Amino acid sequence: MLRFVLWGSVLGILFGSCTSGNEQVRTFTDTPKKGEITISADESFRPIVDALIQVYESNNDSTKIHAQYKPESECMTDLFNDSIRMVIATIKLSEEQVRSVVDSLHVVVKQLPVARDAVAVIVNPASRDTLLTMAEIKMILTGTYTKPLVPVFDGLSATSTVRFLLDSVLKGQKITPKAMGANTSDSVIHYVANNPQAVGFIGVSWIGNRDDAEQLSFLKKVKIVQIESSDKPGKYVLPVQANIYTKRYPMTRDLVYILKEGHRGLGTGFADFIGGEIGQLIFKRAYLMPGRKNFIIRPAQTKE
Repeated sequence: MLRFVLWGSVLGILFGSCTSGNEQVRTFTDTPKKGEITISADESFRPIVDALIQVYESNNDSTKIHAQYKPESECMTDLFNDSIRMVIATIKLSEEQVRSVVDSLHVVVKQLPVARDAVAVIVNPASRDTLLTMAEIKMILTGTYTKPLVPVFDGLSATSTVRFLLDSVLKGQKITPKAMGANTSDSVIHYVANNPQAVGFIGVSWIGNRDDAEQLSFLKKVKIVQIESSDKPGKYVLPVQANIYTKRYPMTRDLVYILKEGHRGLGTGFADFIGGEIGQLIFKRAYLMPGRKNFIIRPAQTKE
């Protein structure tokens, strides 16, 4: 009898420490209202992601969301990093890419466009090139413009801004070798502010919010270029919400979250918040176009 009891204990320990195949049993302690996670976000959207996290944590004081800001290609690599719960970027995965993540990490993948952003063009205050067509933008990017202007990006490769310009603007043409890359978007702003020949390309969330003290200080150092409207030749528009919404401003892109979570945890709670009422209002206040709520444009007239 003692022998049977001992063998039963040994077998119980063995079966208790093993699972079928090579899968490991993982336990999660986080919930939508409690816990700590790490997310990976495109550096171009640092101001808006910081604002989203700040409000979410203030409303849920038992949560902590660590954001790692990186070039977009590194964020995509993080999709296969088991410790990264969410990616925020401008890429939406194909069905094949979703299956690859699911098969590799055995998690549920959800992705959703939550806002529409624009690539803003900035110049030095001394510059007279404040009205540009898309043809002129291409010439600046390829180094064939009539003036020796130098394009400046938040990095020369791997960033969402560079990828957008290559794929959607240049469409196969090469960027001039004279182009310069800065480490961050605010570095682009500072470089343009100090170099009259520089033309910067950054996400509008860095300079669109006129209620933000830091962004107001940026707007004193640079000027935002108006681009020829996509629907009215000869009319030039700024990357403001109405023009982003209608895509009248030619360089717009969607902001997408990709959530990979095998349970209803803090990542799910944050994702629901981003797509919900408060998150969408934060996008609106940051002068991006909310992607999950209706946007109403009302005609207005001014009387002098």
